[in-house]
Amino acid sequence: MIIKNDKLVVVWTSGDKEVAMKMVFMYTSNAKKNNWWEDITLLVWGPSAKLLSEDKELQDYVKTMLDNGIDVLACKGCADQYGISEKLEQIGVTVKYTGVDLTNFIKERHVITF
Repeated sequence: MIIKNDKLVVVWTSGDKEVAMKMVFMYTSNAKKNNWWEDITLLVWGPSAKLLSEDKELQDYVKTMLDNGIDVLACKGCADQYGISEKLEQIGVTVKYTGVDLTNFIKERHVITF
């Protein structure tokens, strides 16, 4: 049974495009489309941020997720290490330090990681 006030955070860390397309993006998008979760956040962290900054297909997919009401955040610490914070912001991703956010997500929401 789906509870309408459930909140989900998908933590995407993998630098593997197949993991992004065949699991992370597919599930996250379908979860929103089918109202499996009321509030969905995709947290881009580490190697996934680098992959996203380099791959146009993934960027377009993320833009669609944003248009569909999925919040997309990226870890600024990681993005700055790769020198890609500005690139992610241009896609529409909110880039900020997310250590406290992740801690709060773990305490308050359902969290899955890939």
